[in-house]
Amino acid sequence: MTYWLLKNFLLGPLILTLFRPWVVGREHVPAKGPVIFASNHISFIDSVILPAVLDRRLSFLAKSDYFTGRGLKGWATKTFFNAIGQLPIDRSGGKASEASLRTGLQVLARGEQLGIYPEGTRSPDGKLYRGRTGIARMILEGRVLVVPVAMVGTREVQQIGQRFPKIKRVGVVFGKPLDFSRFQGFETDRFILRSVTDEVMHELAGLSRQEYVDVYATSVKERASSAREAVMRERKSSPAR
Repeated sequence: MTYWLLKNFLLGPLILTLFRPWVVGREHVPAKGPVIFASNHISFIDSVILPAVLDRRLSFLAKSDYFTGRGLKGWATKTFFNAIGQLPIDRSGGKASEASLRTGLQVLARGEQLGIYPEGTRSPDGKLYRGRTGIARMILEGRVLVVPVAMVGTREVQQIGQRFPKIKRVGVVFGKPLDFSRFQGFETDRFILRSVTDEVMHELAGLSRQEYVDVYATSVKERASSAREAVMRERKSSPAR
């Protein structure tokens, strides 16, 4: 109820009015049945823009940190993400990753739409990074089509660390649905999973026209964080001048 209230009467109309998203490839969006939307991720507002341009409900897998905050701010954040269809997932790996997979499969089993960011995190610099194979497992185990989606211009609206978005027009490009039914039965084959994931990322690179980098975005962020920490340590250890 809250999702449809926000989408049709509150947040949705506001998003469409402010950012006036143009859409290409709407004919590639299935009118019914379960489907995965695999999107690039260049801005926080990607998760708001994409549901706004779709007719049916879209659930996104979001990091669990958004649901565990304390105090009034934590409550408001959790309430907001629940209202817009976000589902908490634990990225720590192992059993947590398996639970996240099952959460997504439950959405698909209900015949609904599921949004996934194959990169696993926002791009730190606007480039497209290597996809995580969790999306391939979900595609094969759920036996569903996957529609690649390119968000265009959202990074210029709200970059990482930017508190409030700028009011600029953005775009959404839907690619042709990808069918991986030829790989049914190979849900645990890591080479097949990597092949499926790479094919999805190849389509995303073509749609978004982003530069593709064959490393994980999280690795780039970790290296950048380590470099910043090293600089801070150096500054603290250097004698005052």
